[in-house]
Amino acid sequence: MPQKRRSQTWTELKQSGNECFKAGQYGEALTLYSQAIQLLEKSGQKKNEDLGILYSNRAASYLKDGNCSECVKDCTMSLELVPFGFKALLRRAAAYEALERYRQAYVDYKTVLQIDWNIPAAHDGVNRMTKALTEIDGPSWREKLPQIPTVPMSVKESMAQAVAPAPGSQKNDIIDKKKAPGPDAVKKAKALKEEGNAFVKKGEHKRAVEMYTRSLAQDPTEVTTYTNRALCYVSLKMYKDAVSDCNEALRLDSTNIKAFYRRAQAYKELKNTKSCVEDLNSVLKIEPSNTAALKLLQEVQRVK
Repeated sequence: MPQKRRSQTWTELKQSGNECFKAGQYGEALTLYSQAIQLLEKSGQKKNEDLGILYSNRAASYLKDGNCSECVKDCTMSLELVPFGFKALLRRAAAYEALERYRQAYVDYKTVLQIDWNIPAAHDGVNRMTKALTEIDGPSWREKLPQIPTVPMSVKESMAQAVAPAPGSQKNDIIDKKKAPGPDAVKKAKALKEEGNAFVKKGEHKRAVEMYTRSLAQDPTEVTTYTNRALCYVSLKMYKDAVSDCNEALRLDSTNIKAFYRRAQAYKELKNTKSCVEDLNSVLKIEPSNTAALKLLQEVQRVK
């Protein structure tokens, strides 16, 4: 008689999910993490920490796959099981940001910084949300924020011990939501980006935005996809979205001329002359003979 194949344990499923995630196979990782969660919950064992990690891992897969609403749900579940889990907070913040729920994103990024001040992704997130909320709500934007929870000292101390640098540590990979994607994701992202470029050439900017958004869900580290989508947002008169994309492009590449120029275009339409001029001067500092920037600067100063 043929031997019956042994069922995988939840730990084996989790490990397989981790391997798929690292390879950029986010859909397969989702399935494996879901199976692991189901097994562990059925076992009746009180393993809140293990379950919390599984939900957080599945949330990361949802985030990579562009399903931000499910990412938020899983992160919230993870945080109920393990309060103040910094990975779940970071992932939920990124998802809130993608969903344009900037106040909630700000709160999560600030909570992460209470746990560990040395997390660059949280600092960057706070800066982006501060700028976005100032543009939306004006100087009194802080008054509209939900309450920021106070992180217990015990959590901070545990975190400090857990993240102590060790030889071969991959801490930066863990905390950076812009971690380099796997080869499969890069390939998919490139194909989607090219589809977006084709729509731009036809003047179909809404369709192009859809393709660029799907591309960034696969590879959120590609600067030109942000600047291309910003171009579309400017054409569609979605100026705040254009600014947001340029901010992200400049976070990844602080000297990107297209990002400075397109953000300047958006600021001009938003009547933010000061920021517009600053961005155009940044372009001209890098490339003094940039005729487009010189022309726009003359226009803005003439109006001024």
